[in-house]
Amino acid sequence: MFDEPVRQMKSRVTHGRRFATGFGALMLAALLSGCGSAPLATFDISAPSSGLKARSLRGVLVVNEPTAPAPIDGDRIVVRSAPSAVAVLAGAQWADRLPKLLQTRLIQTFENARLLKSVGRPGDGLTADYSLNWEVRRFEMDIPTGQAVVELSVKVLTPAGRIAAAQIFTAQIPGSAADGGAATVALDAASNNVLRQIVAWAGTRI
Repeated sequence: MFDEPVRQMKSRVTHGRRFATGFGALMLAALLSGCGSAPLATFDISAPSSGLKARSLRGVLVVNEPTAPAPIDGDRIVVRSAPSAVAVLAGAQWADRLPKLLQTRLIQTFENARLLKSVGRPGDGLTADYSLNWEVRRFEMDIPTGQAVVELSVKVLTPAGRIAAAQIFTAQIPGSAADGGAATVALDAASNNVLRQIVAWAGTRI
């Protein structure tokens, strides 16, 4: 005669446990959603299409993806507060990893200059007369100087791997690191300056 009350008691206990478990899951979800950050503002860099002066060439150039140290080798916008202190700008990011963006924009800059017979990246099926290896040394907002600083080390290699030419290119443009919009305007201008330099230089070396 105790079966029914026992069953009812077990049912109430089971229901209570389910309620507690479900309530705990809801509370955890609410806490996690409350801890979530707002989406980062996303920015890009451009490929210059004017001011490109170089003699016309007939060669084929393959542009490799540049190497870069952390945190430049990523999608965050780097700021420097002291000679040995770097961080990333809050609330902002590049549209892709910076080295990949720069590779694409340099290829487009060569194309805009109509300098070469063909230019592309490894895997495009090109038989290269030359290849371009490069390193991103600096691509950042320097807070103490109020400057966007871009510094790229570039090497042109023959098919045998011999260095045909090498050069370091730099540009500094006044700007602000107050937010992503201001910082990326200055960094884009500095990047455009350096990309033009590389194309003009390559026109005398390839």
